[in-house]
Amino acid sequence: MTDTETNSIQSLVARIKSGETSPIACVVDSINQIRQRNDDLFAFISDCEADALAQATELESAIKSGTDPGPLAGVPIAIKDGICTRGHTTTAGSKMLETFVPPYDATIVTRLKQAGAICIGKTNLDEFAMGSSTENSAFGTSKNPWSTDCVAGGSSGGSAAAVSGLFAPAAIGSDTGGSIRQPASFCGITGLKPTYGRVSRYGLMAFASSLDQIGPMAWSAQDNALLMNVLAGHDEKDSTSSREPVPDYLASLPQPIRGLRIGICEQHMAEGLDDEVRKSVADAIGLLQDLGAEIKNVSLPHSQYAVATYYVVAPCEASSNLSRYDGVRYTARESADDLKAMYSKTRKSNFGEEVTRRILLGTYSLSSGYDHELYKKASKVRRLIKQDYDNAFADVDLIAGPTVPTTAFKIGQHAQDPLAMYLADIYTASANLAGIPAISLPCGFSAGGLPIGLQLQANMFDEAKLLQTGHQYQTQTDWHTRRPQP
Repeated sequence: MTDTETNSIQSLVARIKSGETSPIACVVDSINQIRQRNDDLFAFISDCEADALAQATELESAIKSGTDPGPLAGVPIAIKDGICTRGHTTTAGSKMLETFVPPYDATIVTRLKQAGAICIGKTNLDEFAMGSSTENSAFGTSKNPWSTDCVAGGSSGGSAAAVSGLFAPAAIGSDTGGSIRQPASFCGITGLKPTYGRVSRYGLMAFASSLDQIGPMAWSAQDNALLMNVLAGHDEKDSTSSREPVPDYLASLPQPIRGLRIGICEQHMAEGLDDEVRKSVADAIGLLQDLGAEIKNVSLPHSQYAVATYYVVAPCEASSNLSRYDGVRYTARESADDLKAMYSKTRKSNFGEEVTRRILLGTYSLSSGYDHELYKKASKVRRLIKQDYDNAFADVDLIAGPTVPTTAFKIGQHAQDPLAMYLADIYTASANLAGIPAISLPCGFSAGGLPIGLQLQANMFDEAKLLQTGHQYQTQTDWHTRRPQP
């Protein structure tokens, strides 16, 4: 097996710095995997081969000269194609941006490069991150490495497939209603949605600006902690990024969780939850209790309205954010006799069905004749959802439950049923509405061999507690060490 398949990020960096392996060898491993198998899984929309090899060569020179190459030295990382990368197309999974090449790097890309990480390619996603399966991508559907007739999840499905498919040891995704955690659950990896504002969004193609958050995806909580040490922190280029001090996320991992109070939300273990998922999640919670955690029941009474609230707030913000794609500046343009016709023709020809649906829903909800009533009501319910979490976190440190109600579904299964697709976010969307952090951890497999995810949620800026608990759980289990057969 190759370096990128067998090692944690931390182990891989240590082996690179010791000279046991090299940045070039790791990059070549990833490139070979992408060339051989991307046609089967379609994790990547585009590659960054030339730049990746050039950066790897520079890192090797730095290591030989005794210069510290950084905490992620030589690690190949896949970047979601809704995040800007200078000199490389950034499509957001849309025909609208098929040829768009940003003149700058997103802040997180800059930070990764400064830490020695190497962007190996741009991963597939649902168009403008609107979807739960990557079936809404204009360029094709990412397949689940554990079963290629199933979806990899979405919208960060390509990023999840890139890690699970052994193309790269880590990836970056974005999460607006579950788009890191749901594909992480479906693909058997660990994915973290940080607190809103914990990681800069500068350079992220905006979908819903009050919900969007960039985060890491890798095999383990430990790897996510290492990535968060690089990603987190205030950014002057993002007015919504927090000035909250950033802890060393690796430092808290070894601490035991004895005495930690973990809440079980009755609304997340109710009707509609697959029996195999229920059992795996219950077993995981039992193990956390064996490790010394105190298990308590909590209630999030307004969580039943999370999906409905999300699908008002997010489309309203999308309607505003996507108005910039009009054919005038950096997007596709269709010929027409006048400006208004050009706008209409460009948007109709280059936005997909789901994006069009959400723009229309958001525009209708915000229309002056409707007096913003839907949006106002959704905003009030959003505040109630946040209040539920505030009340719960007064009694517990974390909330545990399933990430998704089911394992990965078949490609095409929900293609004609948007509501069924939206319900994949039933346990994840509330964290975005409340702005709190959440993580998905592998906790089992179905009888059919598909991964199952455990979700942990914490109060704002308590990512360290999520990662600590996830790491302690993973020291006692091997779910995160299992790999799909190529």
